[in-house]
Amino acid sequence: MSNNFVQNMIQGLSILVVDDNAYMRRVTRMMLMNLGAKSVYEAGDGLAALEIIRIFDPDIMVIEWDMPVLNGPEVMRIVRSPEVFPRPELPVIMLTDRARRSDVVEAMRLGAHEFLIKPTSPKALQDRLLSIFCNPRPMVQIGDYYVPEPRIRRQAAPSPA
Repeated sequence: MSNNFVQNMIQGLSILVVDDNAYMRRVTRMMLMNLGAKSVYEAGDGLAALEIIRIFDPDIMVIEWDMPVLNGPEVMRIVRSPEVFPRPELPVIMLTDRARRSDVVEAMRLGAHEFLIKPTSPKALQDRLLSIFCNPRPMVQIGDYYVPEPRIRRQAAPSPA
């Protein structure tokens, strides 16, 4: 993909950055703007994030796990409620310093499209945005959870004997 294509695609997105740390919100915003984003909203907690989603209808949300009021998983549970919330299919990148496998698994179970560990790089953030928008996955109900359709795990071809 050409840099122009990537920059034009990202330029057209409105992105919500949710983090209780103002410095981290600013760093993420700057990375997004350097990648070409023109419309970046910020929220300092989950409650403000839900309000921004309702009012401004962003194309994607980048959210921290640990926050006061409503944390990332609580916001995910609300957003991924098709019968209650107006944007249950909103693409979500969980951007957090939680690096345990169990946290990644939980974020995916709650409906995150992508997971990034802080500190991240502009390239990693760009790759997650491209993954979401160039390879979209439909939302599906799996048990009690409304999530992006799981990626198909490719099995390695059997080795010749």
